[in-house]
Amino acid sequence: MSAGEDRDRAVATLRRIAFLLERGQASRYRAEAYRAAARTVERQDEARLGTLVRAGALTDLPAVGSSTAEVVARTWSGRPVPALVDLEEQAAAQDARTTPAAVELHSALRGDLHSHTEASDGATPVQEMVLAELELGRDYLAVTDHSPRLTVANGLSASRLRAQLAQLDSLRPAVAPFEVLSGIEVDILDDGSLDQDPDLLDELDVVVASVHSKLRMERAAMTRRMLAAVRNPRTDVLGHCTGRQVAGKHRPPSEFDARAVFDACAEHGVAVEINCRPDRLDPPHELLQVAVDAGCEFTIDSDAHAPGQLDWLRVGCERAVAHGIGPDRVVTARSAVEVRERGRR
Repeated sequence: MSAGEDRDRAVATLRRIAFLLERGQASRYRAEAYRAAARTVERQDEARLGTLVRAGALTDLPAVGSSTAEVVARTWSGRPVPALVDLEEQAAAQDARTTPAAVELHSALRGDLHSHTEASDGATPVQEMVLAELELGRDYLAVTDHSPRLTVANGLSASRLRAQLAQLDSLRPAVAPFEVLSGIEVDILDDGSLDQDPDLLDELDVVVASVHSKLRMERAAMTRRMLAAVRNPRTDVLGHCTGRQVAGKHRPPSEFDARAVFDACAEHGVAVEINCRPDRLDPPHELLQVAVDAGCEFTIDSDAHAPGQLDWLRVGCERAVAHGIGPDRVVTARSAVEVRERGRR
């Protein structure tokens, strides 16, 4: 094996460890340490890298610490990497607990309509998110960074979003036939309007509308707010509808007339998101059944902020099959062409 192949294998191993750490909900800083090391190693001349490996001096490189240096050295010499072995076993054990019905639905999913990059509050560049989704065997990913009002998440102004659209245009030929869909997770403002230039929203493939502020708004006012957003012809998906947090910093669900909102979703062709983040699991089961009874369609989305989180969709599949939701009612089981055509713009 050539030195260049050794380097590429080391980079792939570092990224795989980062992916599995993200999938397993490890701290963002721990996973990023492996991604940063991968970027450093990838930039090195093969001969120099080999010299550093033989000298035991990999930690001389920026962003390479003792743990990541050991991974590179072991990979370079063809030895097993214990950290990788342990993480692969943990992931396999978790997947083995997935029920057969959820496995079947998971295998039908073709894409993900909710993901974030470092342009807002994600951890990595869009290229790393896209490559991870491609490696998972899916057909498309919608890039849906936050809108400007959500300053805490570095939401994108109209000009920054236009720059991202140009970036996606440049990326698409390199990953074809994989499809990179343009999108946004747009804030639903207090009056139900959407937090972005309407003409710019018209240019996007996917608009996910979510409430992020004043989550304790009085029930009737929150209902009016959500109904206005759902009735907006630019809304394709109603994101994490209650805004609850069930892990970490707990947050109770917003209160609204669920039947009225989900009836409006069914009437106006807005899909209800089954959000797969382990700290959200939104909607709660009781509301998910209300959406089923209202005749809604659904998306099963990761809401990923790092590449490994794109592999959280099994959680949503378990929740969907518990309510009898099959691929026929799941938008993300359809092709990218069908997703684009479904957009009401």
